[in-house]
Amino acid sequence: MIPIQDLLHRIRWDPKFGCGEFVIGYYDRIEHEIVHVPFREIRFPKDGPSVFELIDREGQAHSIPLHRVKSVYKNGE
Repeated sequence: MIPIQDLLHRIRWDPKFGCGEFVIGYYDRIEHEIVHVPFREIRFPKDGPSVFELIDREGQAHSIPLHRVKSVYKNGE
């Protein structure tokens, strides 16, 4: 199994592999469930290599540690 940070880097930087619709599933500790977000909606801060950031529906920014990523889907698979 490929480490999650390596997979996310490959999606971001390998144009051939990164083609497609990616969805990231991460464990939300507040909701106690896996939350799925489109890859295009997450950001990677330069000063935080072990997290990604996303903006929720209320407009609040959240930093999610990579160890909470539980699934990655490409084109629904």
